[in-house]
Amino acid sequence: MTGSGGPKPTSSPTDPPPPLVTSEPEDALLSLDDLSVRFELPGATVRAVDGVSFQIPRSRCLALVGESGSGKSVTARAIMRLLPEPPGVVGGKVMFDGADVLTLSARRMRRFRGGRIGLVFQDPGAALNPVYSVGYQVSEALALHGVGFRHRKKKAMDLLQRVGFPEPAARFGAYPHELSGGMQQRVMIAIALAGDPDLLIADEPTTALDMLAAAQINALLADLQREREMSLLLISHDIGQVSQNADHIVVLYAGRVMESGTSSLVLNAPQHPYTQGLLASVPPLRRRRRRRRNTPTRLPVITGSVPDPEQLTAAGCRFAPRCPEAFERCFESEPDLYDVDGGQARCFLVEEGTRPINLERVSTLGDDAGRSTMFSTYPPPAPFPDPTKPAEEDRD
Repeated sequence: MTGSGGPKPTSSPTDPPPPLVTSEPEDALLSLDDLSVRFELPGATVRAVDGVSFQIPRSRCLALVGESGSGKSVTARAIMRLLPEPPGVVGGKVMFDGADVLTLSARRMRRFRGGRIGLVFQDPGAALNPVYSVGYQVSEALALHGVGFRHRKKKAMDLLQRVGFPEPAARFGAYPHELSGGMQQRVMIAIALAGDPDLLIADEPTTALDMLAAAQINALLADLQREREMSLLLISHDIGQVSQNADHIVVLYAGRVMESGTSSLVLNAPQHPYTQGLLASVPPLRRRRRRRRNTPTRLPVITGSVPDPEQLTAAGCRFAPRCPEAFERCFESEPDLYDVDGGQARCFLVEEGTRPINLERVSTLGDDAGRSTMFSTYPPPAPFPDPTKPAEEDRD
């Protein structure tokens, strides 16, 4: 199947991912160039997104990860032009298939939403209308994209079956409150696919789902992406979950890109201390051996929280107050994005001519008490195991 943008180039899932940044704009379906979003509030200007740039090649998946408050959902809504203006003010460029989304008329933008770009919201319970059946809501989305009345119900049931409803006819008349969170999210995916988009934005699609349901939703998104040859922007606070889907990963913190690169590079050789902290805080699926019996294994944490956008200052790295690797320069000026090993990292530690991050330290596994504070000395599990397969526990 193809969207309204014409045939899409075929590619194999085994092909190496294209580079994250390309000099030829036509290679990318979506390209963000210095995207910024600020909110002009009474007595304050809140900068939620500041200078974000990345590209998503056709038929590929890019994951945008970071803690809550990093600007991930605001970035998604800026792409879809769903932010209220005012108070929101969006700057930069959002190029989609050669068109600048930020300059499109409201009428043309309505055709883009759903028809070219689909969006899966993170809270299906709030996004679905509680007074209409799920079948009606999928049918309504199909009607908005030109499907006639005679074929609407059959297509709606086909979509529900494709996203995992075993008996779509029996569930067609069900209301959202009669479904589990995972099934509600499947309905949202079906609605997003009704217009056969070229790009699907999944904003925290596994929020509030248990581990099994989350793994099933991620596997469904991966299957749909390959089947429909569409691009996927996967937004998550859990860097471990996106490891199964993403070709590229962009790490966002306080509205700024901290690190970007291919998924294999970011997951197995993280360059930024924040990325290392996110990876180290992923709970291992396999039980680790303990050097001492009856010694509790503590999960690493990143101390503190994402700063309030209203309190951000121009001086210093935004992650410096929480970074165990920070030194004086980090608090005086903000680093640029430095090219390193095929990716980019916004850290003075990887700047040419300064002290590099000691990847040997990062690859040395430890089990003692220091792990909970100095997270950069303890790595994530690499490679990441498939969460859809049962894990074998280590035997004592």
